[in-house]
Amino acid sequence: MVFKPQSFHEEEPVVEQEFPPDATLESSVASALASAGGLDATDVSVIAEGSVVTLRGTVLRAGEVVRAEEVALSVPGVSATVNDLRARQP
Repeated sequence: MVFKPQSFHEEEPVVEQEFPPDATLESSVASALASAGGLDATDVSVIAEGSVVTLRGTVLRAGEVVRAEEVALSVPGVSATVNDLRARQP
């Protein structure tokens, strides 16, 4: 068996950005939500566009909606949030 180096149409593949800034910010916010007290962020997704973070999904109680936004805004690099979270219980 002969192994050849990876190429695409005879050109070396180019990685433009291994960890784009949006993905890094999303990861930071998701980690902060996962470790925050008073909040179950199991069903929360985080989407970053520049320094604006969108939170989508569901949390258990209405108070957790506000808590999730507070935690997201405390992460360095987040300038604003769009809160699309819904509470399962009032």
